[in-house]
Amino acid sequence: MPPAEPALPQPSRPNRRRAFAMGSAEPRQRPSRCHTAVIHYRPRGKPCSRTPAVPPEGDTMHISAHLDVDVLALETDDQLCVLVELTAPTASTRDGDRPASTLQVVLDRSGSMAGGRLDGAKTALLGLIDKLDPGDNFGLVAFDDRVEVAVAAGPLSDKQAVKRAIAELDARGSTDLSAGYLRGLQEAARIAGPAGATVLLVSDGHANAGVTDPDTLGGIAAKAHADNITTSTLGYGLGYDERLMSAIARGGAGNEHFAEEADTAGALIAGEVDGLLSQTAQAASLLIQPSPHVRAVQIVNDLPVTTTGDGLLAELGTFYADETRKLLITFDIPAIATLGLTQVATCQFTWVELPTLAQHTLTVPLHVNVVPGDQAAGRVPDPTVRTELVYLQVQQAKRRASGHLSAGAPDAALAELRQAQDALSDALPAAPAHLHDDLTEEASALAYLSDQTQSGMVARAAKFSSMDAASKSHKRGRTRPPSSGPN
Repeated sequence: MPPAEPALPQPSRPNRRRAFAMGSAEPRQRPSRCHTAVIHYRPRGKPCSRTPAVPPEGDTMHISAHLDVDVLALETDDQLCVLVELTAPTASTRDGDRPASTLQVVLDRSGSMAGGRLDGAKTALLGLIDKLDPGDNFGLVAFDDRVEVAVAAGPLSDKQAVKRAIAELDARGSTDLSAGYLRGLQEAARIAGPAGATVLLVSDGHANAGVTDPDTLGGIAAKAHADNITTSTLGYGLGYDERLMSAIARGGAGNEHFAEEADTAGALIAGEVDGLLSQTAQAASLLIQPSPHVRAVQIVNDLPVTTTGDGLLAELGTFYADETRKLLITFDIPAIATLGLTQVATCQFTWVELPTLAQHTLTVPLHVNVVPGDQAAGRVPDPTVRTELVYLQVQQAKRRASGHLSAGAPDAALAELRQAQDALSDALPAAPAHLHDDLTEEASALAYLSDQTQSGMVARAAKFSSMDAASKSHKRGRTRPPSSGPN
């Protein structure tokens, strides 16, 4: 049996994990409400103090940063790793505080979905209707080689009518995924208010009509995300194109799901609704502005990233209540000729608070001490930061392995997986205790992927590897949101 599937993973086209070299472009527009947080770094073993900014009303995001080393050596080229942790606000307990949510489902009804797959998807959709409030917006687009708006996006004022429309769907035709997805985006944009919308694309097959290029569809998803429409995908069975579904989820800043059986698919669809209803922040982004001392900066997580005139901008999407997300950033720093405290970068975190829809910004300057080489020689890297770096590099290897498997190159995939296993084994002895469970689970996932690949189950390995890497890298630290009951 495979390891337990992650509960929830999960433009102009961005270049993910792009290293930023200082250049020029249009400056980024600054939000109107801005608050500042300052982190002071102290010697190893002493906690770093933080003065978080607090918006005038309600709870707020919290941001902290941890360096892998306390000091850099004078006049020596070096690399600095920074682990940034972002924690979302607690959900409001006041009745009526939650703004109307918008969920637009785009469902593959092609012939390959006939029987258990379509029936399982319909059962899951019927269940999620009960979880949404009458004031929430819901829409359903069904597609094969034609597109049908089965439920026009709008408030759930008549849940029974929506359920009848879902129950009447049957399987037919081929798979024009792009036409269905584009129509779903149109419906989401039509009804979405300031709180935006989530599109959930469910398909079991390779797109064989319309637009089929993953990069093109990923760019469409990214453009929609810029308009506050998130896209998650659910690949059903072993016949769908994981490269296409992954590109759409990544571009849309949503979750990438994979299910072989109806029960798993139903649980993942329900999880999307639970996540939607537990959001306390959306449209989150992190702008990293390197100082002149930095030659290049790289975000190790697999995130949609673009360059701006003053840094590197990563799209983080939505946050569930109390969720903590982890990002790993590396800085390439050429020799610094001045001793003392030196600013490496500024991290500017922007998000939209729910339910008020107020936009906030936290700004955190990152500093490090530059000391003589003999003092720097005794520095001890922080084990948590270094272990997180290895963990995310393993996710990169799994993403590459999935690409090799999709391209019919299992030997290349096995080489990536074995290198990742070796890196994990080397990291485990020095890893802090609180990360042992993550590393042990990751070792199990790698062993499963290797076994599936060697056994000829290439399609399963490609899909699991893609989904698993996305969930653990794109939204590192995320756990399943609390389940919501029927409304």
